[in-house]
Amino acid sequence: MDAAIKLENVKKTLGRREVLKGISFTVARGDIFGYLGPNGAGKTTTIRILLGLLRTDSGKLDIMGQDISRSETRKRIGFALDPDGLYDNMTAEENLEFYARIYGLSDYGKQIAGLLEAMGLSDRSKDRVGTYSKGMRQRLALARAMTHDPEVLVLDEPTAGVDPSGQMEVRQIILDAAHKRNKTVFLSSHNLDEVQRICNRIALIDRGEIKLYGETETLRRGMGGGKVTIDTAGDIPQALLDDLKKRPQLGFREFKNRTLLFSPQEGTDISDIISILAGRGIKIEGAARQEASLEEMYSAILKEVEPS
Repeated sequence: MDAAIKLENVKKTLGRREVLKGISFTVARGDIFGYLGPNGAGKTTTIRILLGLLRTDSGKLDIMGQDISRSETRKRIGFALDPDGLYDNMTAEENLEFYARIYGLSDYGKQIAGLLEAMGLSDRSKDRVGTYSKGMRQRLALARAMTHDPEVLVLDEPTAGVDPSGQMEVRQIILDAAHKRNKTVFLSSHNLDEVQRICNRIALIDRGEIKLYGETETLRRGMGGGKVTIDTAGDIPQALLDDLKKRPQLGFREFKNRTLLFSPQEGTDISDIISILAGRGIKIEGAARQEASLEEMYSAILKEVEPS
């Protein structure tokens, strides 16, 4: 794997609490990598370490194959955090110009104009940011993160507080950053639907430990087969419904509006369910499998680690 971000057994203690307990994961170049976890899980500490704001107690962190302690390495990262850190009394243009000068850029006019256009902010570029909506601020924060053309983007809750239309716009910007601008995106978010839509790989952290890590679709397929719905032509005898409940491998859940719903165990195929129903004379009009959602995965993993 050609790694953009690589953590190996990273540990961090703040005060008396061990916040990170030896976490390891790799973000490949070109990934949109979702980083998930409940409040207090260690996400913010991880981000601060990625940005060089905190040092690890032990373990190793590389960005694009270089140690994060080097200033040259940190210049290869762009970030947009929550809160956004924009200057309300400056225009959008001035915010980006100020940031460009911090990074020592000299010929940045075309870069800034291009970013403002890509973010749909050209017509408001000379307005003070204090007049911007939440969605506009988030788009400007993303533009600022890309002003110095970094290879890696670290984004913390980029759609928090943004209306649905604005969320769609921000998601598309992130997709374009990865697929058109060749950026690697590390996305920390509580929005599971958002992560499922755009992230090709994920990691779930809880209480300082990585509980789930891998390709999003592969993980979904491995979570017990997801849901199976069977549409029938009529009612189902109660005796058959009782029999289905006695077969735990089928994971029968309910019968409603002539549709049977199952959450089958691993190893049980949809054809097994159909065979049982057909053998009892049930006419089947349709069958479909829905893989486990990211929300179901998230809930299942966190439930496993809850204290008894």
